[in-house]
Amino acid sequence: MTTESAATPPPVLEARRVTKQFAGVTALDAVSFEVLPGDSVALMGENGAGKSTLIKVLTGVYQPDDGEVRLGGEVVSFARPLDAQRAGVSTIYQEVNLIPLMSVAQNIFVGREPRGPLGLIDKRRMIEEARTLLAAYGIDIDVRRPLRSLPLGIQQMVALARAVSIHARVVIMDEPTSSLEVREVETLFRVIAQLRSEGIAIVYVSHKMDEIFRVCDRVAVLRDGRLVHTGRLDELSRVELVALMLGRSVDRVQRAGATAFSGAVESDAPPVLVAQDLSRRHQIDGVDVTIKPGEVVGLGGLLGSGRSETLKAMAGVMQLDRGDVAVEGKPVRAGSIGAAIRAGIVMLPEDRKAEGVIPGLSVRDNIVLAALPRLSKAGFTSRRNQDAVVDVFMRRLRIKASGPDQIVSELSGGNQQKVMLARLLAMSPRVLLLDEPTRGIDVGAKAEVQALIDELAREGLAIMLVSSEVEEVVEGAARVIVLRDGSVETQLLGDDVDEEHLLAALAGDSSLDADAAARPAASDPSPSDRTEEGR
Repeated sequence: MTTESAATPPPVLEARRVTKQFAGVTALDAVSFEVLPGDSVALMGENGAGKSTLIKVLTGVYQPDDGEVRLGGEVVSFARPLDAQRAGVSTIYQEVNLIPLMSVAQNIFVGREPRGPLGLIDKRRMIEEARTLLAAYGIDIDVRRPLRSLPLGIQQMVALARAVSIHARVVIMDEPTSSLEVREVETLFRVIAQLRSEGIAIVYVSHKMDEIFRVCDRVAVLRDGRLVHTGRLDELSRVELVALMLGRSVDRVQRAGATAFSGAVESDAPPVLVAQDLSRRHQIDGVDVTIKPGEVVGLGGLLGSGRSETLKAMAGVMQLDRGDVAVEGKPVRAGSIGAAIRAGIVMLPEDRKAEGVIPGLSVRDNIVLAALPRLSKAGFTSRRNQDAVVDVFMRRLRIKASGPDQIVSELSGGNQQKVMLARLLAMSPRVLLLDEPTRGIDVGAKAEVQALIDELAREGLAIMLVSSEVEEVVEGAARVIVLRDGSVETQLLGDDVDEEHLLAALAGDSSLDADAAARPAASDPSPSDRTEEGR
């Protein structure tokens, strides 16, 4: 941590060398973190960096395995979040965690309602105090209305008012603007400034760089469960902050051999998939994508930029407010997984445990599950047909198992990932959407999956690749569409597909090469802009 001057007040909330493990996996490794009265600290890091775990340790959801938490200089041990709230540590989560059917006033004072001499709830006083509290932050609403009748942004402001009303000393905000409109965001920023002027400390978690640099004075960066940087934000550029989060040097150029990719080449064939104006409120807005046969297109962006949502939109997993998807010129019904599969679009989800493998089933059942309609005749399928398919893909993907009857949950993470890929390939797809295909698997399995992606592209499959690993995107993709806050920020082509340009695009840095910014749009790439020699 940085050395503080003698005039600096002591931290109001502090974690000292906190360690937390889950089933032998270290989520936090001797992390130290502090926030001062009236301070505003950005807690940054990519998915899995340890941000959520640290917040839960600070607020009593988890107990640290080692280290300590201090509040106002005193060691504390919160047995539950309610204890942290009563001590003055409040948390506002991305999803509003209030009671929709209750009124605004009831939500603000639930569990601590003002009472009269006989112990009965004093409704008039509760309504008046709720009105006064909200008015102090410029919110003029009827506090008797049910919470669910109000816009989501106002509900978020009610959650903030409740957090402050319990005499908060620290307010932790986890992606607080994810559901807010522009006007509501401005109201939130005004409230944050007022809270800071009253000496209330703010811990701010967001993937939106504009907000971070506007709201926060200091930043703490976590990576792989470790604190890798803490200091003033005005001493960092956006690109430097992104580089810290990803563990990459800003000026480091792409080095051959960093991945098992052999080098992608842009296809000059007509697109097999065309997606236009994909939009869903607060998630993605006007995203256009084209993928050609034999082409690997990278989809870049920080956590929350809309990468997974874009894949889900094309795969029919997510309903859309507007937008169209077509495969080989034929429209695909939006929001229908079945229609997407019939059109040849399949998706490997980011979370293989929650959305991918079925842990209680065998390797065989997991592979053939989606292909059963194709293998069946009159509603029946033979074990011989199933085994023939399973044998082909277990050999081709080199799935290490005792046999097809082994329970899939007994396999390593890398082999579970291969089982999921085998399931998708068994459906003979035209378009393969890959969301973090190498996350959480060992180096050897990662290289095999990367080599398989190369092989599938050479066979003519249209592939879109999402990965948090910068070198995987720049070495695996012929071009990269970069998303920011749910919209297409830019597209990188040719020699611009490198770490420096991708980091700049991720940060939304205005110094991004003008030539890259002037490249053709995502829906109209020029084949001549990308050569194998440039890879």
